Amino acid sequence: MEFNTAFFHEFSEAHAQQDGYRLARTLTPDLPTDKLRKIWRSQNAHSIRSFLKRGLQGNAAFTGGLDHEELPGWVEVYATYWNALGEILAARESSNEGKNKSSELVWTRAYEGWIDLLNALLRGYQSHKFKNWTIICLYTVCKHLRLFAMKADDERNSNNVVDDSPAANFQDDFDPETNKRQKLEDCVRQLFKAFNICQQDRAALEESRKWGSYYIANLLLKSYFKLNSASLSKNILKNLHAGGKDMPDVSAFPKSQQVTFKYHEGVLAFLEENYARAEACLTDAWNKCHKDAVRNKERILAYLIPCHLITSHTLPTEALLESYPRLQKLFLPLCRCIKRGELHKFDLALQEGEDEFVRRRIYLTLERGRDVALRNLLRKVFIARGFEEAKDGEKPVRRTRVPVAEFAAAISLGSQERIDNDEVECLLANMIYKGFMKGYISRQHSTVVLSKSGAFPGTGV
Repeated sequence: MEFNTAFFHEFSEAHAQQDGYRLARTLTPDLPTDKLRKIWRSQNAHSIRSFLKRGLQGNAAFTGGLDHEELPGWVEVYATYWNALGEILAARESSNEGKNKSSELVWTRAYEGWIDLLNALLRGYQSHKFKNWTIICLYTVCKHLRLFAMKADDERNSNNVVDDSPAANFQDDFDPETNKRQKLEDCVRQLFKAFNICQQDRAALEESRKWGSYYIANLLLKSYFKLNSASLSKNILKNLHAGGKDMPDVSAFPKSQQVTFKYHEGVLAFLEENYARAEACLTDAWNKCHKDAVRNKERILAYLIPCHLITSHTLPTEALLESYPRLQKLFLPLCRCIKRGELHKFDLALQEGEDEFVRRRIYLTLERGRDVALRNLLRKVFIARGFEEAKDGEKPVRRTRVPVAEFAAAISLGSQERIDNDEVECLLANMIYKGFMKGYISRQHSTVVLSKSGAFPGTGV
């Protein structure tokens, strides 16, 4: 949309109707290149501010909603928007023509131009009394700031540009890997300013910028995870929870924001091994996720499945995994081994998917699934012992005394190494301690004496 009468009419109607979504569309960079070029060429750097001021003041469609305090704020916002579009246009054209050389960090300049737009918008809330319904504009600007930061980092990395300044080289904790995401790190600092603008608003709740908190928080959480700095996300959670009654409950926000927030909150709890909390958050995210958002559901399940394995020793069904081929490839071999009690094959399946499990940060949790597989194997040995001979009129009773040697033979199945009885006794003692089986070990007789009622809790045996 060019800066002309149609633009001023669109702005004035959106402002008069307090339509934040319509207003935000006047600040989007998601436009075809030819439209960007028209906007850019419609004005010049010397006249853009005076042109905007005259247009916003003189547009007949205004109903008095834009006062003298807001006017200079919007003039500055759209002037910096026009300037940023020029950099974005240059970046697009340079990328399309293959001219992106190390000396032409075009996406870096586009990112920096977009920072100017964000700062102009934040000043609008601080100094020009922008209303809370315009918070959708902040959404749009912050979302694209993060995207431009990642493009700028990719550009720098592809051109092997590093921060070789003295300040960087003399840092004790200077990390070349971290330097690869330099702009995204800077983006986090910019987003945190926007987050504080929302959080520190003291207006009445119905007119508060706090309604923008979770959207900005989600962008911060995504960025922290991208930077492998998930632990820093706890500061965001603390700030949100510290709001107390002054902060709207997360359930009052759009479902899309709830799902994103609950997913990240669940993953953070998962990484801290608080599996009960992680399961609750991830289940909430799963239940509220849109049925057609297959990619998002896949991400949630990648952590929810290991949670279920730890908290309730339950496995996903093949019918559930059928809709998610990548998860099926990862989890189905493990699940089959756990269900059948095949320890050696479980170790091989875990080793085969190790790289992906480590990348997703679920390896150590899945490794604990070996206890469930071992429980199922020991249960099979117990069942195979059969029943004692029943006396007249009495129900048959399972044999509860199992020689350690029988468990050792079962555990050694499929393995090239023979496990000795002492190591088996150690494994059995751990299983009893962890509550996977009920009974005790008689070392004198090298026998395990299992409970007559519920030898393997939760399995019906």
